[in-house]
Amino acid sequence: MRTDPNKSMPEPWLSFLRELDSAVETEIRLDCMGGFVVTMVYGFSRPTADLDVLEIAPREAGKAMLELGVQGGRLHKKYKIYLDPVGVAHAPEDYEERLTEIFPKTFKHLRLCALDPYDLALSKLERNIQKDRDDVKYLAKTVPLDLEVLRQRYQKELRWQLGNPEREDLTLRLWIEAIEEEREV
Repeated sequence: MRTDPNKSMPEPWLSFLRELDSAVETEIRLDCMGGFVVTMVYGFSRPTADLDVLEIAPREAGKAMLELGVQGGRLHKKYKIYLDPVGVAHAPEDYEERLTEIFPKTFKHLRLCALDPYDLALSKLERNIQKDRDDVKYLAKTVPLDLEVLRQRYQKELRWQLGNPEREDLTLRLWIEAIEEEREV
């Protein structure tokens, strides 16, 4: 992980998440992914107005917090950022074992946990829009990603979950080729 433990979370994220934290009375874990993680953890400079959350645990305890923070909710209107509970994205099967807490001890009840860089990259495979490709290229360069680990994790933990694995096979192959070309320069 690239996050500097002494680095504080920038505004408006800090105030937004503090308000969410004060809305709950028990520990809540948010499994974070997407542009929020790429920017906050790995330092990619690009705007993001949402915090993609793959899992909220425990789910029942997080409902009130989620209502406040989702798009159209009170805190979205106040801060112009929001929680986005991701229902469609697939993540590698054992991603939870590799989560890393980010900004520890910043909140009383919230624990923000980031997908590791390989899981993060693979979670972007199906959508594959330009923003996703840019994020993966950035991760490949800054982490740097071991392309064999990326391939193996895809084959073992993700491919079986996908609706059109042949298409994702091609997407991953094209990503890897682009990364290899960039590394040769």
